[in-house]
Amino acid sequence: QVQFVESGGGLVQPGGSLRLSCAASGSGIFFSTYLMAWYRQVPGKQRELVAQIRSSGSTNYADSVKGRFTISRDNAKSTVYLQMSSLKPEDTALYYCNFGSGAGSWGPGTQVTVSS
Repeated sequence: QVQFVESGGGLVQPGGSLRLSCAASGSGIFFSTYLMAWYRQVPGKQRELVAQIRSSGSTNYADSVKGRFTISRDNAKSTVYLQMSSLKPEDTALYYCNFGSGAGSWGPGTQVTVSS
C-alpha cells in the first residue's frame, strides 16, 4: 500500500512563500504513472483539492491558488512538491498529498499557517 508523508509546512507572513514536499513510499516504479494531487483542509470544512499533476507533467489548479502555487514532481524520488507564493491568511490549512482521485491512504499532513 502506498503511504504519503508530507513536510515543509510552517508559519509564514502574508505574501511569503513555502515549499511543501510529499514523499510516497511503496509505489515503486509505478509512481511516475500516478495522477498526484495536493489537498488542504480547514477544521470544520471539507477537504479541498488544490492542485493536480499528471504523469505527463500537465497540471491544473483550484481557482483560489492559480498563479500563486506550482505543483511539480520528481519521479526518481517518488516525491511531489507544492511551491506556494504570495500566501494569504485564507491559505492557512492542513495540507495533504494523495492520488488525484483521493483514494489513497491519507498521511499526517503538514500545517501551513499564514499570519502576521
